[in-house]
Amino acid sequence: MTLRGRCGPDYGGGRQMRREAGTPAKRMLAYLTPRGAATDSLGEPATRRSIPLKAEQRESRRDELERLRAEIVELRASRVRLVLVADADRSEIEGDLHDNVQQHLVALAVKLQLAGPLADANPAAAKALLEEMGRDVQQALDEAARLAQRIHPQLFEADGLAVALRSAAVSADIPASVDVRVDSTYAPEILRTVYVCWLESLEQAGGDARTTATVREENGALTFEFGGEWSTRLDGLRDRVEALGGRLTVESDPDRGTYVSGSLPVSS
Repeated sequence: MTLRGRCGPDYGGGRQMRREAGTPAKRMLAYLTPRGAATDSLGEPATRRSIPLKAEQRESRRDELERLRAEIVELRASRVRLVLVADADRSEIEGDLHDNVQQHLVALAVKLQLAGPLADANPAAAKALLEEMGRDVQQALDEAARLAQRIHPQLFEADGLAVALRSAAVSADIPASVDVRVDSTYAPEILRTVYVCWLESLEQAGGDARTTATVREENGALTFEFGGEWSTRLDGLRDRVEALGGRLTVESDPDRGTYVSGSLPVSS
């Protein structure tokens, strides 16, 4: 009778056991169903088949974590490359200013000092010197305009992408075939990226090589293809294109030679 009094109906239901056993029993019962069946941590019946399933899930999560870590590393590296490319571009612009525009201005200053005395002593020589100074001024203006166009092309807004690409080829004195069948209503960063890739194509064209440019809009993306003597140093351009959600590849064909193709999304 004493035993039955302690082990009444509550004992079979587990409530008395939980009151007497305390916290350890609660942790144990957390993995039991109301009918006493063992479960895993997800509340599913613990069977032999569930053990390898959980192992596969852990392995999949581990692979996903490694993939994310690799993407973070590549993202950081691409950001560093973008900074280095921007610094290199600024350094190149500084070199162009020093070697071209500044040299024309220095020569102009020297000739201006010589022109004063010649005006009375030798008018014919002074006239010839003034004509030479006029050519120096024009060359300096042309160099300054070329650098300004490189830094921030204004031809996109005024005349369109096709004119900007042709103008860049003329300035580089490189024969080029330009076929552009898009307007200039795209975002400035999209047009500028295409333009920068074209400038690189012109810089890598060697000798009398002829280069080509083709630009289209296909399937919600602005696609472009530039031919020329491309090298494999495309990290800076690829980082710029991929930062805008696009892609850039370099390919080689026996008939067409080496060319770069890319696409930039333009639809929302």
